[in-house]
Amino acid sequence: MDENTPANKLRTIVHVVRHGEVHNPNGVLYGRLPGYRLSVTGQSQARAVASALADHDVTHVIASPLQRAQETAEPIAAAHGLEVATDDNLIEAANAFEGLRVSVGDGALGKPRHWWKLRDPFTPSWGEPYLQIAHRMLAAVNKARAEAAGHEVVCVSHQLPVWTLRRFLQGERLWHDPRRRQCSLASITSLVYDGDTLVDIVYSEPAGGSDPRVTGA
Repeated sequence: MDENTPANKLRTIVHVVRHGEVHNPNGVLYGRLPGYRLSVTGQSQARAVASALADHDVTHVIASPLQRAQETAEPIAAAHGLEVATDDNLIEAANAFEGLRVSVGDGALGKPRHWWKLRDPFTPSWGEPYLQIAHRMLAAVNKARAEAAGHEVVCVSHQLPVWTLRRFLQGERLWHDPRRRQCSLASITSLVYDGDTLVDIVYSEPAGGSDPRVTGA
């Protein structure tokens, strides 16, 4: 990019990456709990993302503070000789079911004492409001875009925040069916900007697809 190109014409790409598969033998919704690392498969997925982005003009790599996001970011940053920066705005959504099993047919969702948490699916009542998630994710993206103006930047986050951000940018309602999220493990949602204007959203799965009903394995 010519250094004399006006700022409002600079093309910048923000690659918003979902972390890889997590080691979660008890099948809980781990949310923001510490200590949840990538599985062996997740490590391989992170390397696949790093390989897919190796030839790109990446000048910054930023991640959620959670271990699984940091571990996904590390090989991406290493491929470009960069350090991983941290932005708390990229963190997983808060959730009242954190630490519990929530799979269909067993776990917390089958117990009446938890049903009051499900009273409002639109905000939602069981966790961080969708609009709040969208706003903090957009803040992280805008900060990253400013830092990497005219180049590319990687932001590593989590399924619900990434999907909520995408729906917000596409002007879609934020409440949704989680089974229909297009945000596989180690997927890349690339936001293409000309200056301050979002001109395209490109989705890719360098590590292959995964079932959206499995929230991180």
